[in-house]
Amino acid sequence: MRKVRKAVIPAAGFGTRFLPATKAMPKEMLPIIDKPMIHYAVEEAVKAGIRDIIFSTGRGKRSLEDYFDHSYELEDQLKKTGKKDLLKEIEDISDMAEIVYIRQKHALGLGHAILRAKDVIGDEPFAVILPDMLVDSDVPYMKQVIEAYEETNRSVLGVKETTPDKVSLYGIADPAESADTFKLKGVVEKPAPEDAPSNLYIFGRYVFTPELFDYLEKTKPTLGGEIMLTDAISDLIKSEGVYGKILEGTDFDTGDKLGYLQAMAWYGLKHNDLSEEFSKYLKEINQ
Repeated sequence: MRKVRKAVIPAAGFGTRFLPATKAMPKEMLPIIDKPMIHYAVEEAVKAGIRDIIFSTGRGKRSLEDYFDHSYELEDQLKKTGKKDLLKEIEDISDMAEIVYIRQKHALGLGHAILRAKDVIGDEPFAVILPDMLVDSDVPYMKQVIEAYEETNRSVLGVKETTPDKVSLYGIADPAESADTFKLKGVVEKPAPEDAPSNLYIFGRYVFTPELFDYLEKTKPTLGGEIMLTDAISDLIKSEGVYGKILEGTDFDTGDKLGYLQAMAWYGLKHNDLSEEFSKYLKEINQ
């Protein structure tokens, strides 16, 4: 069985839900306390054993490249001022992973963003991490999905439970069996609550066999020109089988304003320098 060594992180979206802030700043660079959202995605991939990261980016995303590159002027200044701990933290960011940047010239959906990485991935399995979905868990979500892939030798989608009133916001899994790791009968994109086959939504952590690219290339675009990932997954289910893996941990949809605020509060309460004072402040304003 081939190991999962590479991860695609789509990062070409406009971040319209966070305008006007994202007019001049990629949404992936919005900070969660003192780290941008994209940092957590790369960190999760590395903790799952992945070292090669492919960013599928678009226009206006140069700051992503700058963030993961060396900043010699900043590093030199930190050396001169004796801030050794901070210097190491900054240098470690540049050494987290090997990163390749590919350009998604047109915003044609998640399927298209993944397809753009085909030549870099080659003929091997790969992970996909959606950076909007922020995770805090003992075992990284990406590692949980990779372990399920190693168990099944098939493509695996990470899934989480949601409430019936929210199933229409997500792609929903149609399980063939009841288990933590289960075979899929299908996936349904944003169904009405009465039509949802389950309450398990596709979270944004995937492992795919390279055969996915064949189906992405054959997927008929929507009227808006987008290549839908769920359409290609449906074809993959029919041809070789796909599994779902129920993920265990705490997570936040930081592409949503409320989810972003919840993540800020969560990480603020866990922050070494802030937790005590921040907890005290939250209690004061909640009185």
